[in-house]
Amino acid sequence: MILPEHQKQVAAYCRVSTDHSDQANSLESQMRFFRQYIDGKPDWNLYRVFADEGITGTSTKKRHAFHQMIEDAMQGKFQLILTKEISRFARNTLDSIYYTRELKKYGVAVCFLNDNINTMDPDAELRLTIMSSIAQEESRRTSERVKWGQKRRMEQGIVFGRDMLGYDVRNGKMFVNEKGAEIVRFIFSQLIHEGKGAHSIARELEAREIETPTGKRKWSDSVILRILRNEKYCGDLIQKKTITPDYLSHAKKYNHGEEAFVILRDHHEPIIDRTTFEQAKEILEGRSARQKNHNKYSSRHCFSGKIKCGRCGANYVARFKLRKDHSRYGSWCCSEAKANGRPDQNNSKGCFAMSIRDDDAFHLMALTLQHLAIDTKRCVTALFTVVSAILEQKSKISESQRERNIKKKERLLELYLNEEITEDEFRTARRKFEKNLPTCGNASEAFATQERLKQLRSTAEAIAFGGLCDETFYREILDHMVVTDREHISLFLKNLPLEMHYAILNE
Repeated sequence: MILPEHQKQVAAYCRVSTDHSDQANSLESQMRFFRQYIDGKPDWNLYRVFADEGITGTSTKKRHAFHQMIEDAMQGKFQLILTKEISRFARNTLDSIYYTRELKKYGVAVCFLNDNINTMDPDAELRLTIMSSIAQEESRRTSERVKWGQKRRMEQGIVFGRDMLGYDVRNGKMFVNEKGAEIVRFIFSQLIHEGKGAHSIARELEAREIETPTGKRKWSDSVILRILRNEKYCGDLIQKKTITPDYLSHAKKYNHGEEAFVILRDHHEPIIDRTTFEQAKEILEGRSARQKNHNKYSSRHCFSGKIKCGRCGANYVARFKLRKDHSRYGSWCCSEAKANGRPDQNNSKGCFAMSIRDDDAFHLMALTLQHLAIDTKRCVTALFTVVSAILEQKSKISESQRERNIKKKERLLELYLNEEITEDEFRTARRKFEKNLPTCGNASEAFATQERLKQLRSTAEAIAFGGLCDETFYREILDHMVVTDREHISLFLKNLPLEMHYAILNE
């Protein structure tokens, strides 16, 4: 179609946001209005109606139709933009001024019909600034009203969120999804009853071909940890974990105490009981503390010097790294293999030994203690008896040594009193004697020994009865571990006639 030269190409822009859903401002209604308005102007021709739907007006960043309109205007495809009001164009004063100035450079005017502003008028920018500021303030007030309303609804128990593993969210309420709930129970059971870490649980789910909540085959450690730490699974609800501090950018951020959380206890049907959730929480906190404490300046790891290579006999050494969340992960590898690699025709040194994950090593220790717990009472008693005997023997040696030292001091004093040695000889001998005198057992030491026995017994009982896995206890009870290959891993315990053999599968 050939247009008369005097006809002006005109575009229109309309937008419908989630905070304006009435029929008068519907997208279809706005588009119909502009077509009729432009058709009523004989010297105007409609180029296109640009429309963004379901997008807020406080920022232009995600308004794709808006940006396409600006691009076409700069290419000279039309000379005028119509929009009903400033709030439809932008509620951000800076955006309003910036884009109208840019369009004016290219000879494109913007006409705000309801506000009676044409950007080609001399006083247009002043009026636009005033009206844009009013629109921006209204946007701020609207944002505050929406946030206030959301918080009141949260306090009433309305759920603001989407479906998650084990729960369907419908009309602001949470309903148990039994298929997902079974997976959740399995994950908690693997942590508490099998002693597995997040990595091992993820591999187990993959081996069973269980898909993630998003339908993927690959499970990540972080997804497992989020499930284990999610209070919703024991029936509690915590909302406002994320907040939107800036009503202009609408950027979300994690709530680190800037705003009060909305916490509702026993809000919905739990998938796991509270005792199980708290037990899982304690296990995770214990492991997290262990990871944080073991930096390069901390005390030795409980497996340091205790993992041996079954191929070459060398010690295993640790290789640890930090994740983005500062949690530690790593493995143990043969020191010979690490130093010299794998042997080949050009290298006679090295070793073919496999590495073992730190999580797997702890898992094997947990399995060993579970094996001991088959006859819990007998094993705890036997373990306590062994440790008690060792400490008692040390106590007897200490007491015997103390008695001998007392006799030596009495003999030295007797020689001095009988003038068989001079005072100088007495003082010299006493100084030499006291310098070489070992620390002797006394009442406080005996009390400390008894307290240590009580602590060891309670630790043994806690672990044997399914309590927390304690690294200090591991260090005391593990003599050494021998890693030959993936199918041949042996554990040897101190002072106990027990040797355990394992194979790592589904790695």
